[in-house]
Amino acid sequence: MNGKKLGVLAVLAGVAVVVVPWLLPTGPSTELDAARFLESGSLFLGAAIVFAGGLLTALTPCVYPLIPITVSVFGARKAESRGKAMLLTTSYIVGMGVVFSALGILAAKTGQAFGSMLGHPAVVTGLAVFLLLLASSMFGAFELALPSGLQNRLNSVGGAGVAGAFLMGSVSGFLAAPCTGPVLTGLLAFVAKTANTTLGATLLFIYALGIGVPFFILGVSTVRLPKSGVWMEWVKSVLGIVLVALAFNYLKDASPWARDVVKAAGAELGRVPGAALAGVLAVVGVLVGAVHRSFKEGSREFSLKAVGVVLVVVALVIRGGALDAGPVGSLWVRMGVAEPPRAPSWQWHHVMPAKKATFSPADFEKVLAQAKAEGRPVLIDFFADWCAACKELDRETYPAQEVISQSSEGQFLNIKIDATNSEDALDALMERFGVEGLPTVAFVSQDGTVLTRPRITGFLEPTPFAAEMRKARCTDGGSC
Repeated sequence: MNGKKLGVLAVLAGVAVVVVPWLLPTGPSTELDAARFLESGSLFLGAAIVFAGGLLTALTPCVYPLIPITVSVFGARKAESRGKAMLLTTSYIVGMGVVFSALGILAAKTGQAFGSMLGHPAVVTGLAVFLLLLASSMFGAFELALPSGLQNRLNSVGGAGVAGAFLMGSVSGFLAAPCTGPVLTGLLAFVAKTANTTLGATLLFIYALGIGVPFFILGVSTVRLPKSGVWMEWVKSVLGIVLVALAFNYLKDASPWARDVVKAAGAELGRVPGAALAGVLAVVGVLVGAVHRSFKEGSREFSLKAVGVVLVVVALVIRGGALDAGPVGSLWVRMGVAEPPRAPSWQWHHVMPAKKATFSPADFEKVLAQAKAEGRPVLIDFFADWCAACKELDRETYPAQEVISQSSEGQFLNIKIDATNSEDALDALMERFGVEGLPTVAFVSQDGTVLTRPRITGFLEPTPFAAEMRKARCTDGGSC
């Protein structure tokens, strides 16, 4: 690649890292309540809403990392007939649907949040290792590190038949679990109430089919693309980088120290400076050789490409941390370059359990009793580090001035419950509040009554979120 083309590619990569995250849509809102129609006997309409909810979920950023996995299943294959392509992509989506059905039924029967298995270190580590192996296949590096027997096995998983596509779809089902939103939450509550396992599994499968529609189209289209040329190697390098970053993200969410490091880095840099730094690192990484160099062309090429890949992955990690950071970084405030924010900010009065501590029901009840004694309504946010919609609430909704004003005017006591790691006491609390999926925002009235309405499940934009808060503090019939 000549210098001019490489420079243009590097600049485009940097701009994409900076700009694209700001342009991405958020997840489905809490208004998609399929359970309301299912409970009234409108099974067809309820199933249609479930399918639509899955389709909307597939169009959100949380699901985008599944694209390189889909391409890895179908993108490196020789040209197939359209019928064979449809068979493979169908097998892929069915694999995803089976996992969703199993996890959903488990969640409905046990009362644990859908996707909570992703909080278990063994599951997260297994997924991360699988993604790294898949990334190495994108880079064409199997022969450099893996024995031929394992290479053949992985190659067969990557696309040699219906069984391989089914297995890859199953893995994608686990990876898509953090993206689940309000449609699935209401659905799980319905399944738990009816105890109809067959109906529940069918509806959850329909939800997975909705998520799978774009991947069906992508898989069928990708099978028909030409598989030769330098451009395909570049595409595979880009997909490999995305898979490495995704693997690190899973390990980060399962490792408190790594999660704290990324959050601290984002808080130090701030949202805009962090994005700018990530863009610069992406540009440098591409220039060094993250995309156009090969791991198979000698030690020098290998080293340069490795350095380039690391730089781009670090850029993506920093960008993710900056996305959830405040507008002003602590580093620049200490250096005297920026002024600390003066506008009111959202405040969590209690975060339970504290880091490296277990959940204490007694402490929680003490906080509720104090709020009741003071006549204050309570907002309880159930979240997990693996939950994508939880991060959207933290990033988009809570910092909004209308939500902050509503909290201040209503004298809300705000509690954040960390459900990343399962505990018996925490599971009992979630069952008490009817938490079937994350995020769930529950309210307690001024007189200490746990409210079934209003209730927020999934992402909700600031204006309707503030309206729900207003309803919660007006339940006693007083002026608001």
